Amino acid sequence: MNPEKDFAPLTPNIVRALNDKLYEKRKVAALEIEKLVREFVAQNNTVQIKHVIQTLSQEFALSQHPHSRKGGLIGLAACSIALGKDSGLYLKELIEPVLTCFNDADSRLRYYACEALYNIVKVARGAVLPHFNVLFDGLSKLAADPDPNVKSGSELLDRLLKDIVTESNKFDLVSFIPLLRERIYSNNQYARQFIISWILVLESVPDINLLDYLPEILDGLFQILGDNGKEIRKMCEVVLGEFLKEIKKNPSSVKFAEMANILVIHCQTTDDLIQLTAMCWMREFIQLAGRVMLPYSSGILTAVLPCLAYDDRKKMDSGIKEVANVCNQSLMKLVTPEDDEPDELRPGQRQAEPAPDDALPKQEGTASGGPDGSCDSSFSSSISVFTAASTERAPVTLHLDGIVQVLNCHLSDTAIGMMTRIAVLKWLYHLYIKTPRKMFRHTDSLFPILLQTLSDESDEVILKDLEVLAEIASSPAGQTDDPGPLDGPDLRASHSELQVPTPGRAGLLNTSGTKGLECSPSTPTMNSYFYKFMINLLKRFSSERKLLEVRGPFIIRQLCLLLNAENIFHSMADILLREEDLKFASTMVHALNTILLTSTELFQLRNQLKDLKTLESQNLFCCLYRSWCHNPVTTVSLCFLTQNYRHAYDLIQKFGDLEVTVDFLAEVDKLVQLIECPIFTYLRLQLLDVKNNPYLIKALYGLLMLLPQSSAFQLLSHRLQCVPNPELLQTEDSLKAAPKSQKADSPSIDYAELLQHFEKVQNKHLEVRHQRSGRGDHLDRRVVL
Repeated sequence: MNPEKDFAPLTPNIVRALNDKLYEKRKVAALEIEKLVREFVAQNNTVQIKHVIQTLSQEFALSQHPHSRKGGLIGLAACSIALGKDSGLYLKELIEPVLTCFNDADSRLRYYACEALYNIVKVARGAVLPHFNVLFDGLSKLAADPDPNVKSGSELLDRLLKDIVTESNKFDLVSFIPLLRERIYSNNQYARQFIISWILVLESVPDINLLDYLPEILDGLFQILGDNGKEIRKMCEVVLGEFLKEIKKNPSSVKFAEMANILVIHCQTTDDLIQLTAMCWMREFIQLAGRVMLPYSSGILTAVLPCLAYDDRKKMDSGIKEVANVCNQSLMKLVTPEDDEPDELRPGQRQAEPAPDDALPKQEGTASGGPDGSCDSSFSSSISVFTAASTERAPVTLHLDGIVQVLNCHLSDTAIGMMTRIAVLKWLYHLYIKTPRKMFRHTDSLFPILLQTLSDESDEVILKDLEVLAEIASSPAGQTDDPGPLDGPDLRASHSELQVPTPGRAGLLNTSGTKGLECSPSTPTMNSYFYKFMINLLKRFSSERKLLEVRGPFIIRQLCLLLNAENIFHSMADILLREEDLKFASTMVHALNTILLTSTELFQLRNQLKDLKTLESQNLFCCLYRSWCHNPVTTVSLCFLTQNYRHAYDLIQKFGDLEVTVDFLAEVDKLVQLIECPIFTYLRLQLLDVKNNPYLIKALYGLLMLLPQSSAFQLLSHRLQCVPNPELLQTEDSLKAAPKSQKADSPSIDYAELLQHFEKVQNKHLEVRHQRSGRGDHLDRRVVL
């Protein structure tokens, strides 16, 4: 510093003392400056006051010499003390040089700057509020200062400033929020602690409504919640808890829509505390905001669904799972029938669902929804942000595109847990119930994955999957002129409504008995997707034989409960009639026959077939028979079930012309076992009436003659020995003389035609077996008798 320079009105002694390295001498100089400024205040000499402050600022506080800077700081503090209540007029000039010294490399100088600013603020009190932002900015830097003395001094200044803000009603929150939003993303733990403490203070001031600006800082608060320091995490939990309490008290003033995406992001984090807290907030938002949250459903589901599969054995995971389940259920309840489109718009029109730009999923950071609408299966590590349409619109419009995309992605991901898959299927079922017309626009994209889900390891998942498929197949909204492409030859026949076979098509009924033929009034009409479902289900059984063996009976039995059993068997029989893979057709017919004869779910259908008294039951029998012909033994069992004993006897007579293999004999063995089951109790009782049931006895003897000497042979032989009348075989003349009390064949059924069809199908099977044998890929399992 130039000693020749004029620093008036500061005397040379004051200047010399301010530049001294000893604190005591600088303090003496400060007292002289205080005395000098007081005189100027008394004289109202503002020019000299400004000159003193400018000199201390430019020549000392901003000097290159460290001792001069220290002198300038203590001198500015002395000026503020001398100015008293008038210091507010010069605050900018007093504060700026002090704040500059906050960045000094010398920790002692930063401490003196903190001390000087404390004295300036203490004198000015509320007058410093217009300069709050610069003070806060400086303090936020000192809060992370490595020197403990500087940090201690900044804490004293911080407490003073908080007291002033709490006492005043002139705090400018609007101008402060941008700075708070910027500083809240600091990674320094001390800076974070400083930020949290200020938010707590502002939240406690009645005149300051920080809730209005919560969307600006909520993301930063969740970032701080993930801090490594337990104390900071605890403070942040308290802050978030206070905000949530206030939200519950004043939900009408909360900007739910602006914070929804923030919660979606943090519900997907790997930090347990952040995830649980965000999920709790989401639960409250859905319950408080209601349908306002519907536009964000796709994002919420992306966050919530994976949590439903969390491990209950882990305490934190169990808590997250419980809250996520409440979120899921609450969100589902928001979807109502009013969200569906009007009746006039048919799903067959395939109209694109209206989806404004701001209602579609958008990618921010790492999102599970890609720019092409694809979905990454790594849901646990991805972050999805979905920007909804303006929530000020009334009413809220539900757009299903994003929701269905999320559900489809989760269902397609084999790594997703069972409970999540069940929840997805419950959502799909709920949407088909509440908004069927909107949902049927997405059925073609959902159908393949729903069929694939039938191979799931969990019975619960398969049950829910079948419920969805059954709803698709039976909903009136699914009735279209064109159900979409159906695989296989000639499968585009008019199956929009399942009907019994007509005389011209089946050729099984006498023309005299077809008048007035129509569906049973008790049979519900299936929609256009029912037949498509049956075709694709059989295709899946054909391509996955293990699925047919392990889960096939379970799937078909459940479908018979969910849909109409007659329709299911009628349609499958109709499809199998066109099946080109004869081996699969035989296997499938055998499976269906076993289900028909043994399942409790098919009790009503069995009763319907026992007595072929109605045209409907006769037509069903004819339809089943044509497909059952793929397997000779099942055809006989169907005749036993329907009490067509004479035709059963005629069929067994034809068995002599068939190729008898080990598999064939095994099926005869199983049929004998079935005859001994409760399902055929009525048949065994009919053996008591030999005169009226001669063909039943002949048919059973025919089976006995087919069997080798085995346990099944002994079983059937012992049964036939119990027949009371020894005259088992009667002549044709004696039969004509017998009473006409026996059950007569239905006059409406052309049994000769049925027998011809049986021979035709069996000849086709024989040709196929010979072709395979010629190629060397068929094991000759014929039995030499």
